[in-house]
Amino acid sequence: MRAISIGKLRGLQECSSGRGSLTCLALDHRQNLRKANPLFMADAELSRFKLDVTRELAPFATAVLLDPEVSAAQAIASGELPGSASFVVAVESTGYSGEATARRAQIIPGWSVEKARRMGASMVKLLVYYHPDSPSAAEAEAFTAEIARECLKYDLGLMLEPLSYSLTDQKLTSAEKRYVVVETARRLTPIPGVDVLKAELPLDAQDAEEHPERLAQACAEVSAASLSPWILLSAAVSFESYQHQIVAACQAGASGIAVGRAVWQEAVTMPRDARLHFLRTTARERLIRLNALCLALAKPVSDFYCADAPFDWYKNY
Repeated sequence: MRAISIGKLRGLQECSSGRGSLTCLALDHRQNLRKANPLFMADAELSRFKLDVTRELAPFATAVLLDPEVSAAQAIASGELPGSASFVVAVESTGYSGEATARRAQIIPGWSVEKARRMGASMVKLLVYYHPDSPSAAEAEAFTAEIARECLKYDLGLMLEPLSYSLTDQKLTSAEKRYVVVETARRLTPIPGVDVLKAELPLDAQDAEEHPERLAQACAEVSAASLSPWILLSAAVSFESYQHQIVAACQAGASGIAVGRAVWQEAVTMPRDARLHFLRTTARERLIRLNALCLALAKPVSDFYCADAPFDWYKNY
């Protein structure tokens, strides 16, 4: 068990269930939503969609992941994000710069960890494009360490989301993805200040479905490699497939999930009345079911972290 600061521990507590599991409702998507629905090219329409999802589903998650551009401040100002709900705010820009085989992420211009702390976020989320054998791997590690230091400075939790990519013009094979996801956990979670790893499925989705024993082994490898609690992202797979993935991941040591499109993706192209009905019925039922799985099976984040609180702690805080 690792000792962390009072502020970071409190942020983790706010984002997790009483048992210590994480069910993070992911709504930080930007460009992929604009591509899926041309109406969302208008910031107001994209924001309205995110606020609808936040209002209807936030009470059934342990935290909501939002972006600072069209949803985080807007959800607070409008009251759509309940005051009792914790939120994680993204810090990275959409997309990447550099070559496709040496990708580079960057912080949203004008945004910072310090501003996220001031607005009341419980944690920040940083997405980095990472392949351990890429020419830009060391640069990505340094970039992650820089943001992690900012999180330590402002005593704010950091959820790290590394996204894998191929070093050729062919997509990663399932075996290659397993290597990349596991090795990424091994290399990035020891960085001081990385508190939660938001990890990809460590296999190709089809391979995972056809070989559940292989999925269980791969998830166990992620757990063994990661020094931080890890949660499984949904990556736009079907709800049914994601349920099976969650069971395998949590039984192998994952601490929960960051779920977006597997819960609400059909609502993206619906007219607003149909969208609201879908969110209040199907999407809500899905999220409740996934949260129950995490409550029953996930490894609590409290198994990873503790904080010292001597009676004079505040003098040096």
